[in-house]
Amino acid sequence: MKQHLRAALVAVLVASTPAAAQTVTLHHVHGLAFSADGKQIFIPSHHGLAVYSDGRWSVASGPRHDYMGFAAAQDRFYSSGHPAPGSGLVNPFGLMRSRDGGRTWDTLGLQGESDFHVLAVGYRTNAVYVFNPAPNSRMKTPGIYATQNDGFSWRNAAANGLAGQIVSLAVHPVDPRSVAVTTREGLFLSKDGGDTFVQLERGNAFAVHFDLDGKHLWFSGHDGAPRLYRMEFSTRARSEIALPPLPRDAVGYVAQSPSEPATYAIATFERSVYLSTDAGKTWRQIAERGRTL
Repeated sequence: MKQHLRAALVAVLVASTPAAAQTVTLHHVHGLAFSADGKQIFIPSHHGLAVYSDGRWSVASGPRHDYMGFAAAQDRFYSSGHPAPGSGLVNPFGLMRSRDGGRTWDTLGLQGESDFHVLAVGYRTNAVYVFNPAPNSRMKTPGIYATQNDGFSWRNAAANGLAGQIVSLAVHPVDPRSVAVTTREGLFLSKDGGDTFVQLERGNAFAVHFDLDGKHLWFSGHDGAPRLYRMEFSTRARSEIALPPLPRDAVGYVAQSPSEPATYAIATFERSVYLSTDAGKTWRQIAERGRTL
């Protein structure tokens, strides 16, 4: 996921309990999510899940897999990716699910076939959307697919009106048929399960995220400078969120705390992470280019 998103940015610029007191480096950032109680921030990286809690970084208990396409619902995580060396698991994972904060994982199909770098889930519906880059045994063509039963069946979205290389997906927290997509051409929204899309914004778009109340849509981009916007879902009126200085960088992920609605985290392509407790008015840096603070 990191390489996929970073390539988009480079093109724009050129044109158990977590172990405490350990040094944590973000070698990659493959996603961003809060725990259900809002007390922890999870960042999947190349060697497991990095965790930020109470001002300290640690590595989560559980396998040190290379998690890709990581996304959080209300009571579970979903991911794809690659197994840790020596684990003996089939590579790649296809789709898998954790119900205990990443300590253990259940495989949901397509093991050894697909690695979904672009994956999103509806927070309260568990509707999973993926971008499938190549045919597999369940998905005969590349494109957007969705499942509402943990991979038992998949539906191929027609994606009419969608243009450009897909960068990221977001699913509405309570409406499983509302999905937002960013591409190199802009921000797109579908309300019919991805069959038809309407373009909301033009230009290079990267991160996309629904507020957990479903009333706002966040998205990032780069037009010579990094941008972050919050759009009202019903009226599509947008406001720009002031960002900290991000030289040759941009926002790759956005997440909101389930317990504190004004608390957000953002992660950048160059592995910097920031936390806001006032809905993006101010930001505090908690990681700088992979070095945790």
